[in-house]
Amino acid sequence: MRYEKADNLMQLALEMQAARGGLTLQDIEQRFDVGRRTAMRMRDAVIRNFPQAEEVDTFERTKRWRIPSGVLNSWIDFTADELADLNAAIELMSRDNRDQEVKSLKALATKIKVLMKGDNLRQVEPDIDALLEAEGLAMRPGPRPRILETVVNDLRIAIKGCSRVKIAYRRRSDGAVNWRTVEPYGFLHGHRNYLVAWHKHREGDKYLTFSLPNIEQVEILNQSFTRDATFSLEGFAEQSFGLFMEEPFDVVWKFSPLAAKDAKDFVFHPSQDLEPQSDGSLIVRFRAGSDLEMAWHLYTWGDQVEVLEPKRLADMVHGQRINWPALP
Repeated sequence: MRYEKADNLMQLALEMQAARGGLTLQDIEQRFDVGRRTAMRMRDAVIRNFPQAEEVDTFERTKRWRIPSGVLNSWIDFTADELADLNAAIELMSRDNRDQEVKSLKALATKIKVLMKGDNLRQVEPDIDALLEAEGLAMRPGPRPRILETVVNDLRIAIKGCSRVKIAYRRRSDGAVNWRTVEPYGFLHGHRNYLVAWHKHREGDKYLTFSLPNIEQVEILNQSFTRDATFSLEGFAEQSFGLFMEEPFDVVWKFSPLAAKDAKDFVFHPSQDLEPQSDGSLIVRFRAGSDLEMAWHLYTWGDQVEVLEPKRLADMVHGQRINWPALP
């Protein structure tokens, strides 16, 4: 426990140097999951050990503290676990065909290695390989969509500059390519990859998702747009069970006593409510859209789950419930 406290204080000192605007007591509470008194003690301990720490003049009622740049530089080094996690992130991005992120993270990994002491780097490199092999990331095969790197690069430029774009979008239904003018807001990544954008359309202006593999070309227009400050990409994503955007509806699933223990460990949706039953079964409630993606997922649970609501989802699933063999 004492070592953990020392680690937390060192991490707090590093974050106080990294935060140009300083950290508040509330920031410390949230980052280290502690109460107000503990946050105050941690702040005071850092200030005692690093007298260079200073209060930031923000002209606000909330006080902030920081450590000036460069004070802790000689204390900073990188562990095998940290570099392995970074390499794991690169593997995951590569698997999802996110080439731009892969390039950025590889460049970051190179910069980190340049900053590391030679002896330490030689010591941790074998551990990095061992940790990556243990995670099994590099060897996991699977299909992935093909996405044009130029498309993603242009969309990123437009998102950062709040520029409207014209996209050449190929419809899945008939393969026809149409040009659409949209205001890009961000990306949603999962088993499929989408652009989220505001689409001005004769049938109604709204936020839509566009499959990235279906975007064949991007033209950045010399037109800016004002980003809606009330729009939340996270909130938009939470309207759906997966990535297909539909009107949310109330969902109720009942897992058998045999499957309830495993189901408790799943986060099916951020809004979910778990209700253990007296017979050992589990009822899960949440509100989201995309019944087709729900049906795909429920198929993996076989006959160990029953859809209580809505009826249309139950009709999709119940005829496909398979008695899967029990795992060893």
